[in-house]
Amino acid sequence: MAEFVSFWLLLLVSMLLAFVLGLIILNHNLPLFLRLSHVPKGTFGLPLLGETLSFLKPHSSNSLGTFLQDHCSRYGKVFKSHLFFTPTVVSCDAELNYFILQNEGKLFQCSYPKTIPGILGNLSMLVAVGDTHRRLRNAALSLVTITKSKPEFLNDIENFAIQILDSWKDKPQVIFCEEARKFTFNVIVKQVLGLTPEEPETTKILEDFLTFMKGLISLPLYIPGTPYARAVKARRRISSTVKAIIEKRRRRSSNNNSADNSEKKNSDFLEILLCVDTLSEDEKVSFVLDSLLGGYETTSLLMALVVHFLGQSPTALEQLKLEHQTIRSMKQNNEHLNWEDYKKMDFTQNVINEALRYGNVVKFVHRKALKDVKYRDYLIPSGWKVLPVFTAVHLDPSLHANAFQFHPWRWEV
Repeated sequence: MAEFVSFWLLLLVSMLLAFVLGLIILNHNLPLFLRLSHVPKGTFGLPLLGETLSFLKPHSSNSLGTFLQDHCSRYGKVFKSHLFFTPTVVSCDAELNYFILQNEGKLFQCSYPKTIPGILGNLSMLVAVGDTHRRLRNAALSLVTITKSKPEFLNDIENFAIQILDSWKDKPQVIFCEEARKFTFNVIVKQVLGLTPEEPETTKILEDFLTFMKGLISLPLYIPGTPYARAVKARRRISSTVKAIIEKRRRRSSNNNSADNSEKKNSDFLEILLCVDTLSEDEKVSFVLDSLLGGYETTSLLMALVVHFLGQSPTALEQLKLEHQTIRSMKQNNEHLNWEDYKKMDFTQNVINEALRYGNVVKFVHRKALKDVKYRDYLIPSGWKVLPVFTAVHLDPSLHANAFQFHPWRWEV
């Protein structure tokens, strides 16, 4: 009797598993049969995972990688796939990428994998959509415009750079990526929160921030001990620290209401942020976190790429050094560079532009179609994800001569 019951129980479980698996496969492949003649060509790959693992396979940043090379050669510059658990249209076409970004909020909206909003929060500029995103973006542009030309901002950057360089004198070797991250973190914390590297809050924020960064590229499983769960907790701790700093600054400002106009004029980034009436308290905290994220990762990576590419291009390095030496020769000893000096660095800007193109600091972005979108002969169904791939455009030989070479002079024209 026990064997009979076990047999039927095993059979029932097997049938249930087969049914669930069938639903997964059907759900995975169902979009393939909807308006098949209009959706771009492509394949969905494995159930659930799709082609995500192949898409994320590591490759050098100044190459397309085997996934894009293979799919573009088989299906063209626009193709369908199944990435990050959802049907996706991948665009390696410059005009379609431009169309997607120009119609942000109208036909498409920001839509990242669950890990990103789960850690960054819904008020992050990377995640927010509609009016919230517009308010955050306008506030960011205003703050950057006000802050970037301030002498204190430029002087701090120069002082931190000199300190970092001086610290290398007695070292047999340095790991530049780590030094670049240290530099950019110190600059952004000083500018955004008014903290120096020696203050205990800086060390506390950095420790939590490193945990926070690791969680951004993890599976969104909120299980104690997982990178994702640790990152969510780290974000809460950073938020608490930032709120405490903001409250401390607000009390100090209220005590200095009698200060003269010149003192108010020299207020820093945080002081200006506190006066922005269009942002709530939580939005201001989220804005600070966005600033840390942007300053820490992308800027330090760009700096490392510039050094790497210049090491392989002696001619560009010599021209860059000549430009800097010429500007420095017009300054007094120990005189800081000002905004007018930076605006004279034309070749420096060309080097930065070329490093952004050739190094591909940002490879692609996530968007979602808000409605059925017809573009040329393609249909992008409502609800599908869209991935404009910038790498493919940056390295397209039809758009850039000698696209796979570091050539800053291309930006002179």
